Amino acid sequence: MKEEYLIQACTGKRVDVFKGQTITVIDVSGGQVADFFAESLDSAEEFLSTGVTMDCNESLRLKVGDFIYSNLYRPMFQIVEDEVGMHDLLHPCCRPEMYDFFYQNGKGHPNCHDTINRVLGESRAMICPVNLFMNSQIDEEGTIKVKPPLSKAGDKIVFRAEIDVRVGIAACSVAESPCNSGVCTSIQVIVDRE
Repeated sequence: MKEEYLIQACTGKRVDVFKGQTITVIDVSGGQVADFFAESLDSAEEFLSTGVTMDCNESLRLKVGDFIYSNLYRPMFQIVEDEVGMHDLLHPCCRPEMYDFFYQNGKGHPNCHDTINRVLGESRAMICPVNLFMNSQIDEEGTIKVKPPLSKAGDKIVFRAEIDVRVGIAACSVAESPCNSGVCTSIQVIVDRE
């Protein structure tokens, strides 16, 4: 049985995924980032950690076969398919303070930090998701530049859950930079329950 969800631009969704099931995240129109965060269903104190993921994979990049790890160094997901191959592990969720810092427009701006907290029923002070499809380039001096995503319409990444999780996904709200190609669009999510 498959469950399909369409996450409209600048909104989010909670989806529970159980061990062995797959979750597919699709860039519907192309050029759109999806903030992907998760907690263990057993305890919200165990959650997706991009820092631990980089540590365990010994890489700033993700590839098919890699695991996404929790803060307790336990595999949460394995990447089983990836049509894009460019995702960001460095940036935290966008939030009002970020919009104020860069664009002076944080008040009332939709943002992934509040969206993911809302859909998960949490109040985390900081959320560092896997920014699916986000194209962050690092030069030899360590400077980070965010460029338009490489994802085309319909491109996807597929994860298999290694533990029971609640996933919070946001269709990123940044239209002020190349992050989402200058316009925010929707994300599709498919959970295969078989």
